[in-house]
Amino acid sequence: MEFIDYYKILGVDKNATQDAIKSAYRKLARKHHPDLNPNDKEAHKRFQQINEANEVLSDPEKRKKYDKYGKDWQHSEQFEHARQQQQRPFSGQGEYSFSGTPGDDEFSDFFSSLFGGSGRSRQTKFKGQDYNAELHLNLTDAYKTHKQTITVNGKNIRITIPAGVENGQVIKLKDYGGAGVNGGPNGDLYITFVITNNTMFKRDKNDLYITVKLDLYTAILGGEITFDTLDGKIKLKVPPETQNGAKIRLKGKGFPVYKNEGKFGDMFVTYEVILPTNLTEKQKDLFTELSKIS
Repeated sequence: MEFIDYYKILGVDKNATQDAIKSAYRKLARKHHPDLNPNDKEAHKRFQQINEANEVLSDPEKRKKYDKYGKDWQHSEQFEHARQQQQRPFSGQGEYSFSGTPGDDEFSDFFSSLFGGSGRSRQTKFKGQDYNAELHLNLTDAYKTHKQTITVNGKNIRITIPAGVENGQVIKLKDYGGAGVNGGPNGDLYITFVITNNTMFKRDKNDLYITVKLDLYTAILGGEITFDTLDGKIKLKVPPETQNGAKIRLKGKGFPVYKNEGKFGDMFVTYEVILPTNLTEKQKDLFTELSKIS
């Protein structure tokens, strides 16, 4: 397995902060995303390398192991255990000593003899590397269950995205990570959803909030208003003398509940009464007369 410099892939220094790594990853992931480069195989390959580098360097524990063991970082615990065992005398033999740095041939040969080469130890199975990826959606996309194809490590994976996923939510796809070692199981794929609100609604878990403008005359006399929702238009009856800032609750008109088909949160509507402007002289006279009556 060839050593891959994850720091070089993200274009950051080995002493880079987590914020710097995150910023570099987001910038490169956007640039090389398969959706923006559908016919560019090199961009796809680059995107996979960027995800792999971020998966390791964004995790403090994995980054620590990578800095110490290089390409063999995934097996660091087994390596430490095996090295301790090898440093003890074998029956009738002297101790096996080792010195080297990650990436050296000696390091790789020694590790290979322990876990899959021709050394004294039997082959040990290891789980493959877990992958991390981001999937960007609009809020309107997350409102309905739909299928989407993502590209991971050169493979197209068609997944079903249940309605109601939240921003920052992570789902696990078992066995879609890196290949196992010596017949071990594949790693897993963890997808983090990044959801952009492209609507006039504010979402709080399964509830939706919206402010609806109401003209003065409808607020005073009552009437009906119509406005757009994520599931078509909705008509509301406005009672007479509705005050500015009045709130109503529409049960079951909110956002779908994740993996609970047919169940929705609520919608909360706040009325904002808009005062008329550019009044004619006759309108002003009528308001003046009304004020005298009041």
